[in-house]
Amino acid sequence: MQPIRVALFAPGINARVMAKAFAAGADAVILDLEDTVPVAAKSEARSLVAAAIDGQVAATAAPGPSIYVRTNAASTVHLDDDIAAAVRPGLDAVVLPKAESVAEVQRAAALIARRETERSIPAGSVALILQIESALGVYRCFDLVKASPRVGATCIGSGRDGDLQADLGCSWSSEGVELLYARSKVLLDTRAAGSHVVPLDGVYTDLADEAGLIRDSRLSARLGYVGRTAIHPRQIAPMRQAYALSSTELDGYRRIIAEFEAAEKRGTASIAVDGRLVDYAMYQRARSVLDLAKLDQR
Repeated sequence: MQPIRVALFAPGINARVMAKAFAAGADAVILDLEDTVPVAAKSEARSLVAAAIDGQVAATAAPGPSIYVRTNAASTVHLDDDIAAAVRPGLDAVVLPKAESVAEVQRAAALIARRETERSIPAGSVALILQIESALGVYRCFDLVKASPRVGATCIGSGRDGDLQADLGCSWSSEGVELLYARSKVLLDTRAAGSHVVPLDGVYTDLADEAGLIRDSRLSARLGYVGRTAIHPRQIAPMRQAYALSSTELDGYRRIIAEFEAAEKRGTASIAVDGRLVDYAMYQRARSVLDLAKLDQR
């Protein structure tokens, strides 16, 4: 699964908002069938989400944002119908909320596979993104990610007053200390499970606090998250700003690559660049950073 900086949520019950989300400039749009949809409107939302995916595929000449659908949790009666409506040509990923058990992940993966076959979608095309939103989910994160090769990303539920905070019983602040362990563990487990799995951070719910959003996103980036989910288009630009490296940092990594490659041709793999030791590990790190920085050139 390709890394992204910003995935924008859009309620699946609102066709107008979903259409606007596709044009907002996010890397991905998450059409939501879970928390933003009343129980009585689930069926209607499925139809609207299916139509939104079909319409986006038909209307987009150039590549647009990736299309994700957040289903209801595996513990509900809605998952089968949600996946049946969502998995269709054009869908890039299913977001599974409140992931807590290997069996749940494998069930969701099997449902996706069945719909891929029925709709002549190449096998394995639709990724599975696990939302880690409980103490048990954090505790089991590594096993959840390894439960299926279809898992392409995790997304920790780090939002204020969200499920994870409620489950932990902790406070919340934009300094991030209360959820630091949980964020770090999910990041560690995600990275340990495979280099192809993308770690995404959760939403920042205070729309009026742009400074807090940037501060929290910079902490997220320092921990190793590559991007996060957004609840409003106004958050997209500040998030991109927070996750992007400065031109000075990028120039430094470019020098590391250029000087190390020149040194390697001379027969050495250990040099000093800008006063820092550089060997193969630092060289590979520089290459990975510059690859990730391509996200900020979109």
